[in-house]
Amino acid sequence: QGQLVESGGGLVQPGGSLRLSCAASGFTFDYYSIGWFRQAPGKEREGLSCITMSDGTTYYADSVKGRFIVSRDNARNTVYLQMNSLKPEDTAIYYCALIQGLVLSITPEQHDYWGQGTQVTVAS
Repeated sequence: QGQLVESGGGLVQPGGSLRLSCAASGFTFDYYSIGWFRQAPGKEREGLSCITMSDGTTYYADSVKGRFIVSRDNARNTVYLQMNSLKPEDTAIYYCALIQGLVLSITPEQHDYWGQGTQVTVAS
């Protein structure tokens, strides 16, 4: 069975940047997309962005549009989330998740496979 592994989280000062990675392995689907989500303590999981692996089409939630950039490296089966101009309210556990097919979605319930998450803390 396939798995997703996130990395790149950590502590960053407000206004700083981080790049998260999501490495996919073991999946045999012809088409799939990867979404990025986050969950802060006491809050629901929030969809941030997604990208189709086949042609790189992207979608962003309004909350991160203009600050976060999603990209992919098909040779490495890896998706990246470049996060810029980080704010304390961006502090959360960040997850990547996979949805089968040519679908752009940031709805958590539609995603079938999830990584373990990586902590991002924005504080001075």
